[in-house]
Amino acid sequence: MQEQFSEALKAAVKSQDKIRIATLRLITAAIKDRDIAARTADNRDGVSDEEILQVLAKMVKQRHEAATTYEEAGRLELAEQERSEIAVIEEFMPSQLDEEAMSAAVDAALAELGADSLKDMGKVMGRLKDKYAGQMDFGKAGALVKEKLG
Repeated sequence: MQEQFSEALKAAVKSQDKIRIATLRLITAAIKDRDIAARTADNRDGVSDEEILQVLAKMVKQRHEAATTYEEAGRLELAEQERSEIAVIEEFMPSQLDEEAMSAAVDAALAELGADSLKDMGKVMGRLKDKYAGQMDFGKAGALVKEKLG
């Protein structure tokens, strides 16, 4: 995935798309930070694609929150910039699961782990995050898991 980002950055520089350039640079910086933190004597490979998807999902969430804050403050131009950055980031993420697919994934995780009480919620959410990084809104998934366990 890191190669995809560098190729996209080169293309953005050639087309002089300022928002795309800035967003791609933010993505590569966040990945490099995570990569440096992940490198140990045992792990010389650095970050995996799953970890990159987690970074991207976190970046999207941060931008949604910032856009909402800007809109509430009446700073619509800044909110629009955040939404533009979200669009660029989401290009590199797998498509999001719809409500039906999310419900099926939650059911499968519950069955797989034999979860039957709210005490098991952490295990279920961990399994979902491992399997569906970048594909699922974990806020909605958490509410769904809680509903099904409660």
